[in-house]
Amino acid sequence: MVDSDLVTLRRDLHRKPEPAWREFYTTARIVSELESRFELDELHVGPDALAGEHRLAVPDDAELTDWYEQAREYDIDRSVLDELEGGYTGAVAVLERGEGPTVGLRVDIDGLPRPESDDADHVPAAEGFRSEHDGAMHACGHDAHATIGVGVLEAIAESDFSGTLKVFFQPAEEVIGGGKSMAKSEHIQDIDALLAAHIGLDHPTGEIVAGIDGFLAVSHLEATFTGEPAHAGGHPEQGRNAVQAMATAVQNLYSIPRHSDGPTRINAGVVEGGSAANVIPEEARIVAEVRGKTTDLMEYMRSNARQVLKSAADIHDCEVEIELGAEAPSATSDADLVSVVSDVASETTGVETVLERDELGGSEDATFLMQAVQDNGGSACYVGIGTDHPGGHHTATFDVDEESLEHGVAVLAGAIERLSSDR
Repeated sequence: MVDSDLVTLRRDLHRKPEPAWREFYTTARIVSELESRFELDELHVGPDALAGEHRLAVPDDAELTDWYEQAREYDIDRSVLDELEGGYTGAVAVLERGEGPTVGLRVDIDGLPRPESDDADHVPAAEGFRSEHDGAMHACGHDAHATIGVGVLEAIAESDFSGTLKVFFQPAEEVIGGGKSMAKSEHIQDIDALLAAHIGLDHPTGEIVAGIDGFLAVSHLEATFTGEPAHAGGHPEQGRNAVQAMATAVQNLYSIPRHSDGPTRINAGVVEGGSAANVIPEEARIVAEVRGKTTDLMEYMRSNARQVLKSAADIHDCEVEIELGAEAPSATSDADLVSVVSDVASETTGVETVLERDELGGSEDATFLMQAVQDNGGSACYVGIGTDHPGGHHTATFDVDEESLEHGVAVLAGAIERLSSDR
């Protein structure tokens, strides 16, 4: 039976999705929920939860202000909102229960900048918790992740756990922008074991993946080409065509040789430029990403991409400015934690299938936190919590089976308790 309070929280968060670094209501709502359920030993909010100088892909001030003012219209603690102003969102909640290991749990909280379906057979629409924010939606289950984080804290608060639990409610995963700022904070430094979790990933309700691997390291980059405008009919020879440079770059980006050491990826996701059919365009832009099975492979792709962009500009007598954006490393789940999660999941009511390992095939900035813990001598593991979702991740019809909330809480809290008893 699913905890009705957890369902209420998840649906409220689903109703008010906020994209990266704009999770003002979301953070304040999580704080309110935690404070109403049990007493925490520490609660670090906003700037106290992050190393703010390491935030990546932060929107401009106008965008942040719009979302901040929207959050202030809701019935939520203004003092908490004040701490978040400027896009310093997220929280770290701490329970201290005597001697024992320091265990971390990372859950992400941001939504996506895409509209949600209003079809009658879409459950959030049918049951009245569809997104109220135009052009934004929880299309990847982060509303469920935040809810599971709250549920795990409550379960551990009521358990015989001995040690310290820190739950990282991380902002800005969708733009791989928040993980680094939490990984660089002081809160990660004493973690002995870190769990991170994601719902769905094409695994059904009742299935748990004890350790997900195959994280592709990723880096975003933006290239702006600058040329010289001219009349396309009267004096085409006087122009320097930035769109020609951009088009050459796009073609050649996809021609970067693959690498024998492992999979690599590249995508030019945004290509734009020009103003009219009869104007030689003087400016054009590419927003792209590169990925690799390892951080070294990602850097191989990034280095080659930069060379392609510069060469394309040179060929067409243009200039190019290349700006590197957000990035995240690769990571691997440690065998000791995978074993703990697998054992607990196999004993958990409602869990029908346990997979020891699976490949993500994508990127995730939880890898920053995983790597930080592993570099400090601890262990880390990324757990998959199966859920039946009618639409694919990032689609307008994505939703979660709320039964999986209970599975996530039970498996993660059980693993955290087991870590306490085993050490």
